Formats: sequence, structure tokens, C-alpha cells
Amino acid sequence: MKDYMVKAYCFDKTVRIYACSSTNLVEKARLTHGLWPTVTAALGRTLTFAAMMSSMDKANENLTIRVEGDGPIGNMIIEASDGKVRGTVNNPEVFLQYNSGKLNVGDAVGRNGYIHVIKDLHMKQPFTSTIDIQTGEIAEDFTYYFAYSEQTPSSVGLGVLVDTDNSCIAAGGFILQIMNGCTDETLDKIEEILGSIKPTSQMISEGYTPEMIIEELTNNQYQLLEKKDISYYCPCTKERFYNGIKTIGKTEIENIINEDHKAEVTCKFCNTTYLFDEDELKQMVSEL
Repeated sequence: MKDYMVKAYCFDKTVRIYACSSTNLVEKARLTHGLWPTVTAALGRTLTFAAMMSSMDKANENLTIRVEGDGPIGNMIIEASDGKVRGTVNNPEVFLQYNSGKLNVGDAVGRNGYIHVIKDLHMKQPFTSTIDIQTGEIAEDFTYYFAYSEQTPSSVGLGVLVDTDNSCIAAGGFILQIMNGCTDETLDKIEEILGSIKPTSQMISEGYTPEMIIEELTNNQYQLLEKKDISYYCPCTKERFYNGIKTIGKTEIENIINEDHKAEVTCKFCNTTYLFDEDELKQMVSEL
């Protein structure tokens, strides 16, 4: 299934829902960073959430999420804009399970720490909000984020299913948000649905599309508003790193020329390595 997201109004426009399938982008992240299963689930859930959340705002607005837990995977950093996401993690080689066999994302991320959400709205200062990690399972943490930081009652569902060969075979999620005018009757109905709905990764693995997930969440009472592709995408280029190296200054670049005669820089988000030879380094010096 192609990775994409849909947005809909539900229950007479008193509920807003985003839903997506993200299997391909999570698998690309796994291959890029050599992720072990529990890290695939942790980073994959966060990437899936970021893809949906970055589509809530206007195009070209940038979202950064930093998950800083006390678990063995260390920090996760995710950047997203208009459904395009990329991410990195300190330790990609973590495999923890509950006794049931389910991947133990909570302990891998850590039960203590912080999640920082930074929105760059192209104003003087970006908007930053920080919350305490609640469970480390990611979906519950972002449900709390919406209630605490944006005062928007929400429910977040995220799932990543990993196969025996460590590949991601299903990933997706939804964000359900309560809007003004939502009645107690509708809230009761939503609570009942959320209590009985299948796990998101199971729905995706069974062939559910994002539209079908919304149907499950609303008893088919929805109005589709938008459909958008989402992907794992890194916009890094050699030119960007060229300009980045120049920021270390003329003296430091001359030291690199004298000692190594070249410079290699690797992007932490896509693992692409860029080589700058001595002539390119001398060109930087001349430009400075």
C-alpha cells in the first residue's frame, strides 16, 4: 500500500481525524539506520505521528520532535514538513519484549524524560512546548501532549508491526481530536469505539486503508477533506554541507587541509556521505 494520509470531519464536524498508512517510510528508516525491532517500532511510531502532525499546519512550516528518554535507545530526533519526515536515534540496536512477545517500546524509550515539540512558523522565534514522558509508548505521550500543550482533547493511535526478518510489514496511525460542539453522546460513542477497535498495525496488516480506519472510528459518519502523500525524505545536499563546513571558519578549514587534505561529512538522517577534496576546501578558504 502506498503511504498517504487523509483528513476528515466526523460527527457533524465536531470531531477531526487524521489517519495514515506509513509502512514504506518506516521500512526506509529501518534500512537507513539498521534498526533493530524495538527501535523500528519506537522511531516508526514517532515518524508516523510527525507525518500527520506536520500536515496539520500550513505548508513549509517545519516541525521538530525530540524524544529524550532514559531508556537504552537514547534520544530520537524527528524533523517533518508537510508530510515529509526524517529521523535519527542514538542507539539503533535495542531489542526488548514484554513476556507476551510484544515489543517493549516503553522501556526502550524510557519511562522518564521529556518530549520537546518545536514548530518553526517562520516567525522571529519558533514555538516550543515540552512535556514529561508519560509511558514511553509514544501514542499515549502525544495524547497527553495535545491535552497539556494545545488544550485539545485527543486520542492518538500508532502502530508498527515487525516481521521475523526484522522488516516493517505494517505501520500507520490516527489522531482523533474533539472540537467545539461535540456532545456527551458523541463522546460516549467515541469512547466505546476506541475501546473496541483493533490495533492500528493490525488493521494496516489486514489491508485497511486510512479511509477504512476512519470508517472504523466513526461508524462511517465522516466527510473526507484532504488526501496527501507522506514519505521518508531527507533534503540534504552537498551544497548544504559545503556551506556548513564554511561556518567552522578559515583557520579550522586550513588545519583540515594541512592535516587530512580532505573532509568527509555524513548526514545523520540518511547516512549519505559527502567528500570534499583539497581543492574544494581551498575554495572555501578563498570565499572566506
